[in-house]
Amino acid sequence: MGQAHTEQPGLAAKPGALGELALTLPVFLVYQIGVVFLRVRNAADVVTAQLLAISNGDRTTYLEITVGAAAVLFLVFAVLGRGEVLRTRKLVQIVIEGTAYAIAMGSATSWVVGRIFAGAKGAATADPFTALVMSLGAGFYEELAFRVLLFGFGAKILVWLFAHQKVGLVGRAPPLGFRAVMVMIVWALVSAAVFSGMHYVGALGDRFDERSFVARAVLGLALTLVYSMRGFAAAVWTHALYDVWVLVF
Repeated sequence: MGQAHTEQPGLAAKPGALGELALTLPVFLVYQIGVVFLRVRNAADVVTAQLLAISNGDRTTYLEITVGAAAVLFLVFAVLGRGEVLRTRKLVQIVIEGTAYAIAMGSATSWVVGRIFAGAKGAATADPFTALVMSLGAGFYEELAFRVLLFGFGAKILVWLFAHQKVGLVGRAPPLGFRAVMVMIVWALVSAAVFSGMHYVGALGDRFDERSFVARAVLGLALTLVYSMRGFAAAVWTHALYDVWVLVF
């Protein structure tokens, strides 16, 4: 009898939910450690304030809790994922993918905005450390809020209501009919507009500008495509690396 073996998933395979979290842990951890040294944080960040409250505002205690929680999560991934989700080659693959998608996304956005407005404005940059930390925070928290929760769960509900089909949020999804695809396309456009519009809301929101609104909507659509085709981790790294490219370099 031949020796049985488990076939490893190929490079094109989307990671499962546990793998998605493991692959985004570096982004989350570096942001959570760095943001405590800043006076600003990402608008979608709902964790830092809670950790500071638990730490009674003490920065050292906050860092200890953050690193401790990351270590626990690392062990959980190692045990439940049997080591597969922590393979270095998968993380390297996701980073390379994210870099390629970020470059393509930036080029596409520049082309679209340039065609509509005959040129785009450059982005204002902060100091490199602040820009790096905020880029990572945007990558993790905004993808969680706008791609997973808004687009992902919203599409799941809307497709079920209007097309009577189920949409998978992680991993392989069943084939969708024409009506379901149309619902998802419309919802992707709406979600991208909401994603763009939220950048102008609140005390730290930007002043509204048509050029930047269209650019961010295009970015939102591109990130929705990455999330739908390649998963949460790929979208997080793409978003984070794009922001690092724009704000730092």
